Amino acid sequence: MSVKCGIVGLPNVGKSTLFNCISSAKAEAANFPFCTINPQIGSTAVPDKRLQTLVDMVHPRNVVPATVEIVDIAGLVKGASKGEGLGNQFLANIRETDAILHVLRCFDDPNIAHVDGSVNPVRDKEVIDTELQLKDLETVENRLAKVGKQAKMGADKEAQKMCSVLERYKEVLEKGQNARSVEFDNKEDIKLAKSLFLLTAKPVMYVCNVDEASAASGNAYVDAVREAVKDEGAEILVLAAKIESDIAEMESYEDRQMFLQDLGLEESGIVRLVQSAYRLLGLQTYFTQGEPEVRAWTFKKGDKAPQAAGVIHSDFERGFIRAEVIKFEDFVKYGSESACRAAGKLSTEGKEYVVQDGDIMHFLFNV
Repeated sequence: MSVKCGIVGLPNVGKSTLFNCISSAKAEAANFPFCTINPQIGSTAVPDKRLQTLVDMVHPRNVVPATVEIVDIAGLVKGASKGEGLGNQFLANIRETDAILHVLRCFDDPNIAHVDGSVNPVRDKEVIDTELQLKDLETVENRLAKVGKQAKMGADKEAQKMCSVLERYKEVLEKGQNARSVEFDNKEDIKLAKSLFLLTAKPVMYVCNVDEASAASGNAYVDAVREAVKDEGAEILVLAAKIESDIAEMESYEDRQMFLQDLGLEESGIVRLVQSAYRLLGLQTYFTQGEPEVRAWTFKKGDKAPQAAGVIHSDFERGFIRAEVIKFEDFVKYGSESACRAAGKLSTEGKEYVVQDGDIMHFLFNV
């Protein structure tokens, strides 16, 4: 499945620097607002040591990791919901993403201008939140004006259900809260809510961009962010984008690890960011293996075998017959698919099997 995360924030908070670290593409980074005008799009592999283990065991001709698509969206400013800066264009770019990586400046540097004149990540967060909420409120009110007339006629039950969903969103947005704070229990309501593609309904990760000295332990700015978002259930990640940029340029794995150890870090911030994005979206990985190719596939946690098979191709889901499954730990222990089969560690599963993270899968289908 395709996964897309959008990097947002005020100008000059480190968005493009972060993008350059985690993406194969290169966005321009400079000390002035709107340096990024068009959204830059790149992708990065999902770090997974299990994939390398399989490669070392199987020696395939081709290796394909799971990937996350990253979109560097230009800096928003106050008034973006009304078109200030290049607001409408940027907001449309956010709408197309699965999750938001909200970069907050948590470092002092007199040589890097701040659009509001001072460093205050909580204020910056509120500026972005407000602009996204106002845009969502506009979307909700426009939709209400359309379906409200249909609902009042009494015959259109679908319009009545949509009105109920819209009214709940309108209530929280008018209070200055994000749409993601609304929870629906009814599957039909959930489906209707998703169809609105509201900006503040998307899961968010706050990326606190700090200086080198704060890379391992954070700082007072980070503490303020944690306090401000403690009730949101959001992911918070602390990293130093400038340091991550230096790490990304190191060709030697050993050099990168030594550098991280000197900073008091076990893993780079980029590795932690991609892994956190996976958790944020409720994603997991299964593998297919063989001499032609070892590949990691992304699926939604809780997916059953046919849905997971559909990640490879829609025909796999449509014509699903059964799946052969080997647990990753068993494959490592016994050394091969044939050995796992002989040891009774290969199971045959049907349509109700819930795929587990790390499963090694082989699907049988017929269309």
